[in-house]
Amino acid sequence: QVQVVGGGTVQAGGSLRLSCAASGYTFSLYCMGWSRQAPGKERERVATIERSGATNYLDSVKGRFTISKDNAENTLYLEMHSLKPEDTAMYYCVVDGYCTGRYYDWGQGTQVTVSS
Repeated sequence: QVQVVGGGTVQAGGSLRLSCAASGYTFSLYCMGWSRQAPGKERERVATIERSGATNYLDSVKGRFTISKDNAENTLYLEMHSLKPEDTAMYYCVVDGYCTGRYYDWGQGTQVTVSS
């Protein structure tokens, strides 16, 4: 079972940490990430972390968001700082089991709302 938590409502400039936890999986084998979708907008991939630990970020979140993965705890994190109203979206934990570049939603999304 996959559990995604950590969303909420914060003022601009605030911080949130999202987590995606699952039991019965071997996180060290997967490429994982976070994507988001705001109402009326296309889904965009916010951050990914490869098996090696290498990370990639959407340009608009670089320097503000940090993705990390605790393989021992089977948990994926997204630390978000200096949040902006344009970060408001439903955030999804995504996984690419074969690291082919094709990510799929894992678990339910969590809403992040940033007020100005």
